[in-house]
Amino acid sequence: MTVLYVLDVPENTAVAKVAGQDPVVTVGQLGPYFTISSDGPIVIDRRATGCRHAVWYSCVAGVSRDSRITQHDKDALRVERG
Repeated sequence: MTVLYVLDVPENTAVAKVAGQDPVVTVGQLGPYFTISSDGPIVIDRRATGCRHAVWYSCVAGVSRDSRITQHDKDALRVERG
């Protein structure tokens, strides 16, 4: 399973909301973090979140041991198994 952790602060709420619009992605909570998980890749479009670059590049708190970030640029955040 692919898992992305994002700190649950108001600035990051849009990241979790946009991720949750994908029907194969589940958004939950673990302590002070959003857990964004999927059996496949997780892809979040930056423009859809409305996040400015500073918030976008600082939103990732971590990924699970068997996940890795394969894209994190001005266009998208992509996390895959790996």
